[in-house]
Amino acid sequence: MGSMTHPEYEYLKLMAEILKNGKSKPTRGIHGIKSIFGYQMHFDMRAGFPLLTTKKMPFKTLLHELFWFISGSTNIQYLHDHKIHYWDGFADDKLNLGPVYGAQWRHWKSPDGTEIDQLQWAIDEIKNNPHSKGIIVSAWNVADLEAMRLPPCHTMFQFDVTKGKLRMQLYQRSSDVFLGLPFNIAQYAMLLQMVAHLTGLEARELIVSIGNAHLYTNHLEQAKEQIQRKPLPFPKLKIVGDVSSIGDFAEENFVLEGYEALPHIKAPLVIL
Repeated sequence: MGSMTHPEYEYLKLMAEILKNGKSKPTRGIHGIKSIFGYQMHFDMRAGFPLLTTKKMPFKTLLHELFWFISGSTNIQYLHDHKIHYWDGFADDKLNLGPVYGAQWRHWKSPDGTEIDQLQWAIDEIKNNPHSKGIIVSAWNVADLEAMRLPPCHTMFQFDVTKGKLRMQLYQRSSDVFLGLPFNIAQYAMLLQMVAHLTGLEARELIVSIGNAHLYTNHLEQAKEQIQRKPLPFPKLKIVGDVSSIGDFAEENFVLEGYEALPHIKAPLVIL
């Protein structure tokens, strides 16, 4: 796999580790997995925006899915409007998913019936109480799990402010490493940059911690192909325009510069 200096090797090494040492397990779906438990990756944002280059990634798709999370919506009509259909297998006949990510980020229900906007709270806390060790947003609401069409895979994220630098750590209980994880890395790096933009800080590092990291058995050959590829330089993601609120970002506020990638590798989505 060549020199290990490029940060994309953090991801490629994970796939290689699963291929070599992953244990076979059944899943709720028809395809089993090879998995390991407990893994962590670090992405220094100074090396560029961590959008994979060893296979072409659909930037606008992951951008609009992130906007959908941030909006607080749990209906996939917005995704359909932007030609995103990989949630379709989970939604009900009215296109609803139950109280998944957006509902928990923006409308967490308190026992007394009031709602907590966790994401806005976290941004305010970064501004007003930056040394806090508890700037956390959680999608894992135990009381709501039964009502969710799919329990959250990316379960919580935490911010750290040190010397004007903003870091974020994402925790995933479960990660579809070939298809899902590249989206999660790019989307949370983007969210980190958005929050840094709103708080006047420098987005310095994204840390991704994973519980069950797995490759589906029908993705193994694709993973073997990808780990043979040599990464290209990461692109730069610039945020332009005057945006003052997390809900106000639009597609035109993001400029992706210098994205070059090797060809897309097709793999079937596994619906659990």
